Amino acid sequence: MYKLIVALCVIISISCNMSKTMQSTHEHTNALINETSPYLLQHAHNPVNWNAWNDETLARAKKENKLLIISIGYAACHWCHVMEHESFEDSTVAKLMNDHFIPIKVDREERPDVDDVYMTACQLVSGRGCGWPLNAFALPDGRPIWAGTYFPKDQWMDILKQFNTLQETDRAKLEDSAEKITQGINSFEDSGIIDVSDKEFSKSTLDKIETDFLSNIDFKEGGRNGAPKFPMPNNYEFLLKVYELNKNPKTLEAVTTTLDKMAAGGIYDQIGGGFARYSTDGEWHVPHFEKMLYDNGQLLSLYANAYKLTANPRYKEIIEQTIAFVKRELTSPEGGFYSSLDADSEGEEGKFYVWSKDQIDSVFNDKKKSDVFNAYYGVTKNGNWDHTNILKITNPTAAKKYKISEEQLNSILKEGEQKLMAIRAERIRPGTDDKILTSWNGLMIKGLLDSYTALGTKDYLDMALRTARFISEKQMTKEGKLNRNYKEGKSTINAFLDDYATTIDAFLRLYEVTFDEQWIDKSTLMTNYVIAHFEDPKGYFYYTSDIDAPLIARKKDMSDNVISSSNSIMGRNLAKLGELTYNKEYTSKSRTMILRMVDKIDEGGQPNFYSNWCQLYTEHLNPPYEIAILGQNALALSLEMQKNFLPDAVFLGGQSEGKLELLKDKLQEGSDKIYVCKNKVCKFPVSTVAEAIKLMD
Repeated sequence: MYKLIVALCVIISISCNMSKTMQSTHEHTNALINETSPYLLQHAHNPVNWNAWNDETLARAKKENKLLIISIGYAACHWCHVMEHESFEDSTVAKLMNDHFIPIKVDREERPDVDDVYMTACQLVSGRGCGWPLNAFALPDGRPIWAGTYFPKDQWMDILKQFNTLQETDRAKLEDSAEKITQGINSFEDSGIIDVSDKEFSKSTLDKIETDFLSNIDFKEGGRNGAPKFPMPNNYEFLLKVYELNKNPKTLEAVTTTLDKMAAGGIYDQIGGGFARYSTDGEWHVPHFEKMLYDNGQLLSLYANAYKLTANPRYKEIIEQTIAFVKRELTSPEGGFYSSLDADSEGEEGKFYVWSKDQIDSVFNDKKKSDVFNAYYGVTKNGNWDHTNILKITNPTAAKKYKISEEQLNSILKEGEQKLMAIRAERIRPGTDDKILTSWNGLMIKGLLDSYTALGTKDYLDMALRTARFISEKQMTKEGKLNRNYKEGKSTINAFLDDYATTIDAFLRLYEVTFDEQWIDKSTLMTNYVIAHFEDPKGYFYYTSDIDAPLIARKKDMSDNVISSSNSIMGRNLAKLGELTYNKEYTSKSRTMILRMVDKIDEGGQPNFYSNWCQLYTEHLNPPYEIAILGQNALALSLEMQKNFLPDAVFLGGQSEGKLELLKDKLQEGSDKIYVCKNKVCKFPVSTVAEAIKLMD
């Protein structure tokens, strides 16, 4: 016993000494040290006494009767880092914040519900769009008084002093401001229940939406007119879908110009694959260098669908390189995908990705080769951005200029890219936000599946299946409830509507690719959970479930932004699941959702903010073909057929009839059959893909 006690004392002593050593490496440590979010942990050693958003912090604010400072950002946010360095690492600023306020840090990717409330407050206060870092002042009960974005140190200190003075001398003014902003937040997207009993879908409405869409397109550089330029994948998914219906060549041009320019631009990592979040200019040249999982997942789907339609070999290359990037740099050992890569490394934005001409010249032993490479990618001695070079395809006809063949050009480019990639591998990497978000993983699963059907590369299907199993096993309960976040072996935070929406979407696509009915079952389970816990009286869905602690407003996600709104995705999920399972309740809910939205889409003249809703409108106006494929070779036939761009089709089938009503009595022993059906009425079955596609004309 004595030896055991001695041993325990030694262990305790060692542990205490280790703890002291770890603490001594940092002058400051705050409550964020106990969090798992990479963004929160970035601020754990600020002199600001940051707290996480939780009941304990809010209770303390009420007890001490102090205003809240709610500072919101994300790990890959460049300007978040700038403000941290200028203000939150400064002891003078920290003293002001600590003495007079309760400072709270929020990771917007973990808590988009909190972010949405204070982002709306910022928009109401400023009368325009806001970004990150988002800094809001609020009463102890969370009602916002005022909100803004990035501020230089001196300006931030002035703001702190002003609000401290108001806190001490004019609390009534703060209460009045909070009351007005809270009312504004609660009415921001509120509308009465719209009667849709007499509404119908109209081809003329869709034609007007298409015209309005095209009026905002930059046909020279792609994307929307002006700068900055965001990829906005759902915009071009809609245009591809409506092109297939109307065959307007200008609509296809809007898509291909955008995809071509993005693929040639600095927004695309020409060396390592994958897209940055957006371009700061109007020519896709200078990116905001962070790489987000959600962009790359959606862009895989877009390039895959465009490849099916155009067979452009560059699109195939983009798909392959982007998936290689995701597999190499964003894949977790558990099978999920990490959230993002930072824009900065060594304290400089983009340093990991840019090159001097001398660095590039040094990798070639042949001056002509380096001249060709530099000409192709627009590399100059003085640099094409901030005295350095972002690789951008500026001279695609370099082979002609230097009188070499296309094969020789491709060989030079490949040699240079491989050598530069090797050099880059030795550089200090940008930080990785290694939390795994269910919603963004759903987008990547779908991107991989669309890539698989476009190119037939089985590894893409295997990656998608691995991640889908990860979500099923780690993030989902047997009742269909999801968690949002996974990190360091822990599944946390009740999922929000976007987590359910993108996962259901991905699992339905997984069924269409594998004909494995477990993915239909899981989608149905989650859909019923959403209806039970998220539905509002107006036929839409709240962003938070009824089991979550309420915020000052229970909001709905309605507008399609860089990621489609969770309501529009759920509307499309209900339509597809209704088709596959013959569930008229799902179909009716989906129909009601889009008909209640159509006036807002039509009257605003800006349908690009509702592009996924527009896809849903198209799907109800022109109901999809139900392609039922049965027999021993059903999967092979399905893949052959899905290599074509068929946006107006849903796929079902298998080697047996299974339990779906639409497959009943369709299996013919000893032969493979493809049934082309619409509104549950099927044409005579055929045996080849070519015959089936003819039946869809």
